[in-house]
Amino acid sequence: MTIAIVIGTHGWAAEQLLKTAEMLLGEQENVGWIDFVPGENAETLIEKYNAQLAKLDTSKGVLFLVDTWGGRPFNAASRIVVDKERYEVIAGVNIPMLVESFMARDDDPRFDELVALAVDTGRDGVKALRARPGGT
Repeated sequence: MTIAIVIGTHGWAAEQLLKTAEMLLGEQENVGWIDFVPGENAETLIEKYNAQLAKLDTSKGVLFLVDTWGGRPFNAASRIVVDKERYEVIAGVNIPMLVESFMARDDDPRFDELVALAVDTGRDGVKALRARPGGT
């Protein structure tokens, strides 16, 4: 099995991010998602994350891809990963990050390699059409 990925966002974006990635790559395995909606709190999110984790093979690790650093989905995931090896939370999830992470999982990377690839690809996926390097 591959490294598990769990997507967590404010609102209803997580499922849509997964659907978009699957439109490009086909159906993905060992992936879950949670949405943080009005009326929920950190404890609710932890319960939702744990429900997703119970459905996944976590033996090779779990990569939480969340929308914002310090947001509730990030904070809840951070509480889960704090005492576990090969568990990590990355904030700033976007389509390039998700697609590359899914494709890389097929090559059975080390956990730290997948983390680095997700961060680099997410960062590199944000560009402005007319901006020039160095601001000139």
